[in-house]
Amino acid sequence: MADQSIRNGASQVQDSLDRIALYRWWRSHIVGSIDHPVVVERIVAESGWSPRYLFMTMMSAGIAVLGLLLSSPAVVIGAMLISPLMSPILGFGFSLALFDFAEMRRALIALAAGSACAVAFTALIVLLSPLQAPTEEIIARTRPNLFDLAVALFAALAGTFAIIRGRGDTVVGVAIATALMPPLAVVGYGMATSNLAVLGGAFALFITNFVTIALSATVMARFYGFGHALSSKQSWTQTIVLILVFVGMAIPLGFSLKQIATEAVTVTQVRAFLTDRFGSDARVTQLDVNFDGSPVAIRSVVITPRAKMQRTLTLQGALQQRLGQPVRLQLDQVVLEPGAGAIDAQREELRQAGDTATIENARIAALARMLGLAAGISSDAVTIDRDHRRASAVAAPLPGASVATYRALEERAHQDIDDWEIAITPPQGPLPLVSFASDGDTLDAGARDAVLTSAWAAKRWNIRSLGVPGLPGEAPEKPTLSQRRAATIATLLRDQGLTPVPAQAAGQSFRLIRSEGAEQ
Repeated sequence: MADQSIRNGASQVQDSLDRIALYRWWRSHIVGSIDHPVVVERIVAESGWSPRYLFMTMMSAGIAVLGLLLSSPAVVIGAMLISPLMSPILGFGFSLALFDFAEMRRALIALAAGSACAVAFTALIVLLSPLQAPTEEIIARTRPNLFDLAVALFAALAGTFAIIRGRGDTVVGVAIATALMPPLAVVGYGMATSNLAVLGGAFALFITNFVTIALSATVMARFYGFGHALSSKQSWTQTIVLILVFVGMAIPLGFSLKQIATEAVTVTQVRAFLTDRFGSDARVTQLDVNFDGSPVAIRSVVITPRAKMQRTLTLQGALQQRLGQPVRLQLDQVVLEPGAGAIDAQREELRQAGDTATIENARIAALARMLGLAAGISSDAVTIDRDHRRASAVAAPLPGASVATYRALEERAHQDIDDWEIAITPPQGPLPLVSFASDGDTLDAGARDAVLTSAWAAKRWNIRSLGVPGLPGEAPEKPTLSQRRAATIATLLRDQGLTPVPAQAAGQSFRLIRSEGAEQ
């Protein structure tokens, strides 16, 4: 027992000696090799506000926003190189390591002033610019994720190392990697165009870069002995705060990365699905998936032999089953005639799929003509909603046409254009007759169709309730035949999203009644 205690004591002594030796090595080889006053003086001299600083910040912001609007990576990189925002952020990080609150306040004022000027200047340029459409360079800076945090972390560590060790050439690469100015330019773009989604995403990216650079500078400054005279309590406080901040940023950025990865997998699944359904002779030349709305909107162009053409609605149902979520598929099938070779296919692709807007406009014009013909009106009177892919028309009275006639016309139009929602509003008229067998309360096929047609007409007329003859206000203990029939109809109406209300009883044949005050 005594021997064991002696061995434990000896081990503890050895550990203490090892720590002392390691500390001495760190003090002599790491801390001792740095001229701390010179480094601090250089950082303090560049981290404050000055007219030159604001001028260079605004010029960098102007170059950045023009590069973003032109979608020119080279111009954007030029803006990064002359941006002075790195200096106040490094000053803030070193002030955290030194617990120098005066320098911390000075750096934050410089950063806030520069950021505000950059955002205001870029917003003004966007307002005056004829080019305001979001480009790929803009969109790329609206969805920060965990990878952006990792890039900022590694680049900031390298940049702080270069500042401390006097290797200024490395800072050029760090300025490009951390990309402080482009997110601010995108914030200005979002403000000028009132696009809150773009503004919020770009601001989140800027905050991610700013916090990561500042805290990484703090870590490196402490490692190289800046603020080593602080108490152990202060050192532990810094360590805990740094860990909590990095974890706090990593959680939402991790979720964002997961969402981006999920969307990438979905796009791959959609492409594989279309390739599999059309076969090796076809080619998916364009695929755009919009995840912003519900359902997910998928737009694709497929060059396919005529024999492999497929119905869009059938593909949409199968794709929904494959992905496990609702989708809206817009598919343009470019027909490749038998015997056509690769060159012919490319020509056909350029002719038909190259001008997507022209194809879509021609398709919508044909849809308007067809729907106007079915409804007995001109094509100009057809309402087209491109965003939701919905076409509607208020039908003119046609001689001898009943409500069922207009419903059949709508169904026929939907079969011809299966990837659009078609709505034909019939003229006001009597609802179809609902007939029962002499002694039954079950709807046969004809009676069921009459109820469904009545429900369809009520929805088109914006009526939310229908009167059902014989429907009691309260469920009776022993319902009569008329009440059982009414209950059967009421159940079917509820399934269609309508409210059945009691109406005067009728015989075995009757019409549903439009409820007074039901129009909205």
